[in-house]
Amino acid sequence: MGKILEVNNLKISFRTQGGTVKAVRDISFDIEKGETLAIVGESGSGKSVTTKAILGILAGNSIVEGGEILFDGKDLLKIDEEEMHKIRGDKIAMIFQDPLSSLNPIVKIGKQITEAMLLKNKASRRISRKEFNAMLACLKKNLIEVHGSAASAEISEKIKTFDKFNIVAIKYETAYNDAHDKAQELIADIGEMLSYMERHQKINVKEKLGDIAKKLPRVTNKFLSAGYDDKLAAYATTVASLKSSYDEKSEESAAKVMAALAELKATLEEILSASRPDFFRIGYYSMMNPSATLVDMSIDELNEMTLKFLDENFMKDFISLETSAIKHSAERSIAAKKKVLEAIPEARTYFGTKKFDKKGAKAQAKKLSALVSNCIDKLDIVKDSATYTFGSALNNAIDKYFLAVKNNPKEEARFKKQSAKREKLVKRGKTVDWKVVPAVVYDLDDLTDNILKIINNIATKYENDVANAENVDFSARAIAFIDSLKEKASLVVYKLTKRMAKEKAIKLMDEVGIPDSRIRYNQYPFEFSGGMRQRIVIAIALSANPDILICDEPTTALDVTIQAQILELINNLKKERNLSVIFITHDLGVVANIADKIAVMYAGKIVEYGTADDIFYDPRHPYTWALLSSMPDLDTEEKLEAIPGTPPNMIYPPVGDAFAARNKYALKIDFEQQPPQFDVTPSHWAATWLLHPEAPKVEPPQIIKERIERMKKRGGM
Repeated sequence: MGKILEVNNLKISFRTQGGTVKAVRDISFDIEKGETLAIVGESGSGKSVTTKAILGILAGNSIVEGGEILFDGKDLLKIDEEEMHKIRGDKIAMIFQDPLSSLNPIVKIGKQITEAMLLKNKASRRISRKEFNAMLACLKKNLIEVHGSAASAEISEKIKTFDKFNIVAIKYETAYNDAHDKAQELIADIGEMLSYMERHQKINVKEKLGDIAKKLPRVTNKFLSAGYDDKLAAYATTVASLKSSYDEKSEESAAKVMAALAELKATLEEILSASRPDFFRIGYYSMMNPSATLVDMSIDELNEMTLKFLDENFMKDFISLETSAIKHSAERSIAAKKKVLEAIPEARTYFGTKKFDKKGAKAQAKKLSALVSNCIDKLDIVKDSATYTFGSALNNAIDKYFLAVKNNPKEEARFKKQSAKREKLVKRGKTVDWKVVPAVVYDLDDLTDNILKIINNIATKYENDVANAENVDFSARAIAFIDSLKEKASLVVYKLTKRMAKEKAIKLMDEVGIPDSRIRYNQYPFEFSGGMRQRIVIAIALSANPDILICDEPTTALDVTIQAQILELINNLKKERNLSVIFITHDLGVVANIADKIAVMYAGKIVEYGTADDIFYDPRHPYTWALLSSMPDLDTEEKLEAIPGTPPNMIYPPVGDAFAARNKYALKIDFEQQPPQFDVTPSHWAATWLLHPEAPKVEPPQIIKERIERMKKRGGM
């Protein structure tokens, strides 16, 4: 499926009056398209801090000490607020624990849902046209490099032809979309009018009939309404007649209006149910056959005929030509990656000495960044985030190192001076109502290791890319490139009106299970229950059609019945929309039936990671055992086991395993040294010394073993 988001070696701290709190300590994970990752742990474990870093909404006293968050060719820790604004709420959306924190109490919920749609549509159309042109220009450049300047005129003509028939297709699609939208608006208007009339609510029937009569001609389009134009004209006459003869006091008159409108609504729905024309194919056929009528056959027949014509006369040759460019671009990228691998040993040696100066470090970074920049394959529609962000990540890590070299002595001196001053005042019997701000000092060895990690990560990736270079399916990539161009062309012409945004919002409200959505569209947040407010927030999050949905304990404030409904809703939406979901919770039981992968966090570190089956059927870390032992279910008769003690003070992180003081299975080494990751299976690992080959054999608590047996007998969680 491919990774949609990668978090690598993330470290985040917070400055406080008491000292620097180590909130997230060197964690890594990734998530694929259509996958749910649950991050589970007690309050203060660092799970919410991690997701806030992804969205770029960390508190002002936060310090990102290291790591990267890679998404769509960008490191989200390095981009500015303007760039982040394009991603937040659009590509990555978030649902918070308290729905009221996401809702404006004095704005109707309908407006709150439609705002994101309208804003996204305007930006999307502009960006799509720019990207479409850039992709064609890059394709042309690579084709000339492959076939030589002698073929430049022929290549330019092919690219020009492709662009020209896309323009024709865009014109057809724009007109079709406009008529299609007007038909949808009419269906909505009629539905709303019928709803009001059926409920005997106040409505100006004559005015509404007049609006319908005006809108009916706008539905006419040769690809949409072919075969229905005479029928629609007759309806327009009928509606005008009903308007002039309508008697608001007559039930018979109202019944006639309702019957006619129901029939018109059914006809419009029938029109919209027909197959959608493939304008990409039709655009080429029409350009080559400008006198063709195109409507003397069904849409399915038209799509089939124009596909055959396009393939035989243009597309097969174009894809063959395009494949040569894509292969050339990929091979050039692989050659550049080999040069990077040749240069990396020098950089490793230089930074590995841990005795480097700023001028030399910047020179190394400049040299290596230039080589990595040459590895970007601009014809690969899947952006290689590691390559795109390497230069900024490496320079940022080097800057942090030398900033620490400069500031560490100043901080230590400042702390020493303030401490001495305070101690002197206390000894003189003075009342001291201020505290010494702890020194913010960074470990230079850790900062050097961060530099080396960035270099080693790119080396590992490029070694894999070079090893797998022969296995790339360039034909598939060529077709994906064309599909991407078609998608961007469609986005250019899709203009969302306020009326259509309203209808989409109402459909979203239906999708998330809000009854009487058309009426409730105009209500305020205070008119909804807690569960309904959360459904509204989910609708708002989905309104921009994001790639990733972050759910930060969205069910904690709800009762058990509503909680189950919201969980089921999120799971269904994930499947229907192929969403990637990051679900934050302190309760393992909440994610039992929705998570694909689970990361168990404690004291800022991921202590166990695996599939849902791994974590529930074969847990290995004592903290995971503790979470499972405290999780209620219907069959457990024994008293649930509370987790003893409290989480550690992360201003002073424990030397060894942070859970050791609360762990009855702790070994001596747990108090002395942090455990590494021990692989249980390729998909499952845990950071506990109990998995060391020389560790004593320790069984999970009896309550967990019995629960696992019951789950296995039932065939699932």
